[in-house]
Amino acid sequence: MKIVIAPDSFKGSLSAKDAALAIEKGIKNAFPNAETVLIPVADGGEGTLETLITSTSGQKVYKKVTGPHGKEVDAYFGVLGDQTTCVIEMAVASGLNLIADCERNPMLATTYGTGELIKSALDKGYRNFVLAIGGSATNDGGVGMLQALGMRFNDKDGNEIGFGGGELGKIHDISTEYFDQRIKESRFLIASDVENPLVGEKGASYVFGPQKGATDEMVKILDKNLLHYANLVEKAAGVRLHDMPGAGAAGGIGGAFLAFFSSNMKRGIEVVLEYAKFDEALNGADLVITGEGKVDFQTVYGKTPMGVAQASQKENIPTIILAGSVGENIQNLYQYGVVGVFSIINQPMSLEMALREAGILLERASEQICRMYYWNYLN
Repeated sequence: MKIVIAPDSFKGSLSAKDAALAIEKGIKNAFPNAETVLIPVADGGEGTLETLITSTSGQKVYKKVTGPHGKEVDAYFGVLGDQTTCVIEMAVASGLNLIADCERNPMLATTYGTGELIKSALDKGYRNFVLAIGGSATNDGGVGMLQALGMRFNDKDGNEIGFGGGELGKIHDISTEYFDQRIKESRFLIASDVENPLVGEKGASYVFGPQKGATDEMVKILDKNLLHYANLVEKAAGVRLHDMPGAGAAGGIGGAFLAFFSSNMKRGIEVVLEYAKFDEALNGADLVITGEGKVDFQTVYGKTPMGVAQASQKENIPTIILAGSVGENIQNLYQYGVVGVFSIINQPMSLEMALREAGILLERASEQICRMYYWNYLN
């Protein structure tokens, strides 16, 4: 028997690679001779860079950049095994994970560091980019990134505005005169599952602002500022971002890419599966096991287990999903080749214990599920 193991990370406990190894160990406990293929994956958010460079035998290039609150942070970008494609994960330079909960404030957070990573890669000669834009701490419409690449956002006195979404309302004009010309020579594939527009009740500020620390009053200001920004972008670039799907991704940086870069957006999990050659791994497989920390009604909207199941279904290979917790309304997953969704929690326990014991719990769950599945399969 051949089993393909393709989990995302179990956030707070296991990386995607460690999760895959735990699942494999459980399978081998039950069936020592089973053929297993490990393909750790991600959906465009945190961990995407690691997954892509691992699956293509790439490497990291390290650089200090400006973090989301203006302080220097240690960051990096990835170079895939083809030695021509650069992967930049926004969370590494401008991520929510870089800020303490008590310091989260999208009025101040900037994407400048993400722009510095792009500039560094351009300096090293790279012109083919994959941008993973999940997990941002920002709501600045990508203005910080654009500033790092030479674009100017001037106030009414001709001075450049400061960092953060709270500054966008001060923009009087946008100057592209010194915008890095190498951008025109480059291609950018944006890995994102977000289809939200830039502004409005379904836009970046209202939907994602609160999780980044925005109060109700901040949300209103941020949305108003993004509307002002979108009006100016339309004049400068001839692109209307206001209600454009995907423009609201990562606090509006999706809109910056759509307006000023030669770019296209694609579901993050599809990008990862393509680079990992997941379709090749499926050849001759009997079962696929995937999973992540939580599976619920949102999973069907492009999360890792959904993408893995869809790709497997095309080859008529069933998928089992393992999760730390299983929420409500998961039934839509079953029409995409999922034959079962299981929590790895096997007894009442605290969250701290569940996180600490995640590897063991995942191993035990995968062993028992495989024993049950293959007993039915073989009989």
